[in-house]
Amino acid sequence: MRLDGPDYPAPAKLNLFLHVVGRRPDGYHLLQSAFALIDAADRLRFAVRRDGEIRRVSDLPGVPAESDLVVRAARLLRAETGTTLGADIEVEKHLPMGGGVGGGSSDAATTLLALNRLWGTGLSRPALQALGARLGADVPFFIFGRNAWVEGVGERLAPLELPPAWYLVLVPPVSVPTGDIFAAPELTRDTEPLKMEDFSAHESVGGRFRNDLEKVVAARYPTVREHLQWLSGHGGGRLTGSGACVFARFEDRASAERELEALPRSMTGFVARGLEEHPLRGI
Repeated sequence: MRLDGPDYPAPAKLNLFLHVVGRRPDGYHLLQSAFALIDAADRLRFAVRRDGEIRRVSDLPGVPAESDLVVRAARLLRAETGTTLGADIEVEKHLPMGGGVGGGSSDAATTLLALNRLWGTGLSRPALQALGARLGADVPFFIFGRNAWVEGVGERLAPLELPPAWYLVLVPPVSVPTGDIFAAPELTRDTEPLKMEDFSAHESVGGRFRNDLEKVVAARYPTVREHLQWLSGHGGGRLTGSGACVFARFEDRASAERELEALPRSMTGFVARGLEEHPLRGI
């Protein structure tokens, strides 16, 4: 079912690095990361309902509507604001699930931003970020709406200026469960915290800024390791989030597309442009 009305984008993110610097007594991991928005995106459409019902009208294989973050986000906003309105929600998926690019979290953030406007519930962006944190660690970032230096369990966000960039993102044919990777006994959990002032988006792979989850994922998922190895000879390579997607950064679109054209036929990927801010930052 396709709904009428405008598309609301839910862009992906890349972790330019990801350090695990500690662990709280409740088991949550303390992180440092740089999140970069890119223009690859899911698309969502909404139709306001007067009966208060919330329905996802698109089929997402492997994701029951009741557990979908977009449905949970809509219900949370309805409960917190007391609105009597509901919504039909269509999710047009383009971002890989289990790829570490934040697709589900971004969909939830776009749902909160769009319905807050369509329902006229009037919550501030900080209030929406607080709601988003109850849905997932990455949701507040997408509501924040800018490239960010991220700390804590994902709730501490500071604006991060990044130079223009293009990215080649490879999509290994596997979904990596985030919980399994963070639970891995071999995961490094004591990386020394670094300062935002020391971070450079140009820093080469293998420097002080890395993805602490990369070794764990590469060891457990040979196909991810193969994609990283290919990228290492084509501009460098890094895992984003807990995977499975890996990426390389380029100064211009032509360079990224040239490497995409060289990709073996057994691998798939796409080129994306870095964004300065979320497309919905103004609503």
